[in-house]
Amino acid sequence: MPIFAYLCLLLPALAVTAGAQDVYTIFTTISVTATTTIGDSNATPAPSAHAAIPYKLLRPHLDTPWTDKVGTSPWPQYPRPQLRRESWQSLNGIWTYQPAQGSGDVKSPPALPFRQEVLVPSCIESGISGIMTEGMTHMWFGTTFTVPADWRAGKLLLLNFEAVDYEATVFVNGVEVGFHRGGYFRFSLEISDKINRDGPNELKVFVFDPTDDQSIPQGKQTKRLSHIFYTPCSGIWQPVWLETAPDNYIVSLDLTANMEGDGKIVTVTVHSAKNQSTPVHIEVSTKSGELVGTHDAESDREFVFNIPGPQLWSPESPVLYNVTVKMGDDLIKSYTGFRTISTGVVKGIKRPLLNGKFVYLFGPLDQGYWPDGLHLPPTVEAMVYDLELIKSLGMNMVRKHIKIEPDLFYEACDRLGLLVMQDMPSMRVHTNARPTDAEQAEFERQLDIMVKEHRSYPSIITWVIYNEGWGQITDRHPEFQITDRIRQLDPTRLINAVTGWHDHGAGDYHDNHHYADPQCGTPFYSLPNTPYDSNRIGFQGEYGGLGHRPLDENLWPVEAAVRTINETYEMHADEASYNYRAHVLFDLLRQQVERFACSGAVYTQTSDVEGEVNGLVTYDRRVVRVDVTQWKADIQALYDAAAARA
Repeated sequence: MPIFAYLCLLLPALAVTAGAQDVYTIFTTISVTATTTIGDSNATPAPSAHAAIPYKLLRPHLDTPWTDKVGTSPWPQYPRPQLRRESWQSLNGIWTYQPAQGSGDVKSPPALPFRQEVLVPSCIESGISGIMTEGMTHMWFGTTFTVPADWRAGKLLLLNFEAVDYEATVFVNGVEVGFHRGGYFRFSLEISDKINRDGPNELKVFVFDPTDDQSIPQGKQTKRLSHIFYTPCSGIWQPVWLETAPDNYIVSLDLTANMEGDGKIVTVTVHSAKNQSTPVHIEVSTKSGELVGTHDAESDREFVFNIPGPQLWSPESPVLYNVTVKMGDDLIKSYTGFRTISTGVVKGIKRPLLNGKFVYLFGPLDQGYWPDGLHLPPTVEAMVYDLELIKSLGMNMVRKHIKIEPDLFYEACDRLGLLVMQDMPSMRVHTNARPTDAEQAEFERQLDIMVKEHRSYPSIITWVIYNEGWGQITDRHPEFQITDRIRQLDPTRLINAVTGWHDHGAGDYHDNHHYADPQCGTPFYSLPNTPYDSNRIGFQGEYGGLGHRPLDENLWPVEAAVRTINETYEMHADEASYNYRAHVLFDLLRQQVERFACSGAVYTQTSDVEGEVNGLVTYDRRVVRVDVTQWKADIQALYDAAAARA
């Protein structure tokens, strides 16, 4: 199926069946020279005196229609859609695992295979992992791999991890090759001189994950489960893979395409491995292959060029252009969309502008949790199901809530036409203590990484720094200097410095949280929010949260979570009451758009999560709770009210 074809597939019904994922054909297929998975290479493990306990999919507390479709070669798609090379090898599949006693164990890696087989990528707390163990802080993961015979010796070999929560120390053939800190970010290791190209190689990873024992960016993960804080994720939870590259290769690509006046400007920085000026050639073409622009420049410094008359990207028309970059012997494929996000005063009110026009932002709080995979959706198809559901209701946005997703999530938003407000995962130690200076510095370092890794995705329109004061220092206001630095890193997007409370005036948004009814850009407010600030965009960062207990078969059946169901912001006896109340809240929000300065809102939330039963869909994604016809009409009424004020 062509790469854009799934955009034409509308959900025939908003209830999921076991085969519903078939409506989505994987859009990330590329030419692959070697596709050996670790499930194949692990057939001849390193010699050992013991055998690992075989992998078995453990029945999670609650499954989804995709649980049994995970298999033992999960997430086979190319992991980095904006930096694609032709020659790569997935290492996803069956590895081995065993707990460690403490940090000192990293000095003495045990022999392979480890004690028990585990599925990579996955959270060890999930049923999909085959481990389903909680409370572990130190652990080992290991496997063997062979290098494909047709990868010639002259090329470099890169070992890539998309995310390991939280610290990873990596060994190849007994030699430590790298260390990484940060549970949501990719890292790559050049291992050419550490491998055997003619036989098996051993790969071991030592992982430390304190979760909320320390103040680290961990979002809603906790070891001490409560209503709005959930089962944590530890270990190698995003793909692992190998690729080859020339001696001086493209490390990363910063790529934006904006509408500036009558021009359409492409801004590019090609970062090279040697960090020295090297000639690059870039080509831009349509999805059908028509060449619309070329440019020659140098790596490791920003350059700009013009593309005459491209179509603009928007939720209504998510047009993307293919991009090819050649630097010496390295060739990568990427893509971009032409769009500009800015602010402006429209009829006396500060508004968000997309391509120079006021666009009303509306979508769900999207937490991205799954009962079978926890942090990681069971499959790409499952992940895209959520996004297609959101889009089918007429929403134009998601707020990705204090979590960072695999890159394929953002590519799907780009292709579907969903705007993204991207939160930085919050710090929140279990004692709720304020972070130390060192912890604050680490938070800011990782925030910079989030921006740098994701600033080329057209769908992302806003960076969110702090959520409801979690991990926020309040005796001084670091959000001001953080906002200034993020603007320097990425001047093409808006910044929501504080969503909720402890708002001191930083950033582009005045962002109110209020359950259940909204207070969006209004002359009234409730503590701990602050009065509407007319110098910034009036925004409702969270509201709604209407709850309805599903049937037991669709409920997360963990007693600690079940006991908290009534803590959901507002509970309803049946779906009729739920949808009636939703209509009332939509009407209140529409009036605030018409009368006041409301420029957008976030409804809580996409799906139920554990003891929270306030989703558009149940946690297992089998029951769509909303009255689709009513919600589509109510959402359209918001856009119509906003259009009347533009």
